[in-house]
Amino acid sequence: MESSTPQMVNIYTESNPNPNSLKFVANYMLMPEGTSEDFRTKETTENAPLAAKLFEFPYVQGVFYMSNFITVTKDEETDWYEVKGEIQSFIKSYLESGEPLLTKASEAKKEQPAMPPIGGEEDLETKIINILDEYIKPAVEMDGGAISFHSFNDGKVKVQLQGSCSGCPSSTVTLKAGIENLLKRMVPEVQEVEAEGV
Repeated sequence: MESSTPQMVNIYTESNPNPNSLKFVANYMLMPEGTSEDFRTKETTENAPLAAKLFEFPYVQGVFYMSNFITVTKDEETDWYEVKGEIQSFIKSYLESGEPLLTKASEAKKEQPAMPPIGGEEDLETKIINILDEYIKPAVEMDGGAISFHSFNDGKVKVQLQGSCSGCPSSTVTLKAGIENLLKRMVPEVQEVEAEGV
C-alpha cells in the first residue's frame, strides 16, 4: 500500500497598488477558473477554514481566494515587513497539510454578470462585459483582486471590486483614469463608471 506524497507547495508574494494587501501566490491552482471567494469579516468564513484561521491574526482584515493566489488585507497600523513571513509560512503550512480551502457546504462563487435588461441595452451590456473580461480583468487579477460587471443604466456602468481592489486607495483612480476612459473610448454610450457599494 502506497502512502500519498504530500504536495510540494511554494508560495511567493506580489505587491499590488493597495499598500494594505499582499498577494500570496501558490505554484498550483487553488480555485477553479472563473471562481472567487471574498471574505471581508471573520463571520463570513464559516465554510472557509483557512480564511477563518487567517482572521485569527489580529491585523488581518480581509481574505480573497482566486486562481492560484490568496490576497490578504491587513490593517493600516501593521507593517508588511513585520508580518509577511508569518502569513506566508502559515499559508504554506496550511496548504501542505492538505486541508481544504472551502468545506463542501460552501461553493465558490462563479463570477456571473447581471442579467441584461430586455431591449436595446442588451448588446451594449454584452460589449461592456466583453471589454471588462478581455482588457480589465487580467490586470485586476494580477493585482490580487477581481472585477465583475454589476449593471448599466443611463450611461453609468457599475462594477463590483473584490480582493485587493476593495478599499484600495488607488481604486478610484483606476476606475476613473483606467476603466472609465477605456470604456468611454470603446463604448461611446458609457458616461461614467463607479464601484457598486462604494
